Amino acid sequence: MRGRLPWRAARVREVRAETATARTLVFDVPGWPGHLAGQHVDVRLTADDGYTAQRSYSLAAPADGDLVELTVETVPDGEVSPYLTEVIEAGDQVELRGPVGGWFVWRPASKAPVLLVGGGSGIVPLMAMIRARRQAGNRVPFRLLYSLRDQDSRYYAAELRRPEPGLDVAYLYTRAVPPGVSRAAGRIALTDMAEGGWPADFAPDCYVCGPTGFVEAAADLLLALGHAPEQIRTERFGPTGG
Repeated sequence: MRGRLPWRAARVREVRAETATARTLVFDVPGWPGHLAGQHVDVRLTADDGYTAQRSYSLAAPADGDLVELTVETVPDGEVSPYLTEVIEAGDQVELRGPVGGWFVWRPASKAPVLLVGGGSGIVPLMAMIRARRQAGNRVPFRLLYSLRDQDSRYYAAELRRPEPGLDVAYLYTRAVPPGVSRAAGRIALTDMAEGGWPADFAPDCYVCGPTGFVEAAADLLLALGHAPEQIRTERFGPTGG
């Protein structure tokens, strides 16, 4: 099915800085068919000489008419991400194809509690789920465990600081810990998952996204705590050339 999806013209409506190396881009995509939280799109750039480069990026927000929102992190020496994070401006145009993916998605009709576990930029599709819950007025309880290097690496910092009924957020810092945080810097551990997640007998839907090593480690922790394999959905990324 992916090969049959059409490329659509996408014009930049808005650009927002998230961190020193990441930006959120909001596109107008006429005829966009809609999407589910957790899906992704392909982005294609075409140079004046006809050369093209494309990469896949997670959708950062739920469906909203013809609007498509992505958050992109710069990959050093990459082909696509540096253009999207450092060059592109409102009014510029690229091509998008999607939505892609049907497993790593959350639907507002779901009644199960949700555990979101994100590593670094793996927060992006999880944020789409949080926003989809809010948009739908859903009351299902969400818990987010967000592993990142330091507080300057936080995506959506202001939005996640705002209290939201039914949403609990815990930050797990791996390199530098902000003042007032008692947890020592380090990778996600069994105690983090046990204290910040849901008990396995609650049968939560678990979504884990981030670099391959992080995703494998987090999934193993969930299994060790007794969570059913079929309720652990993972999305991983690795070096792609950016």
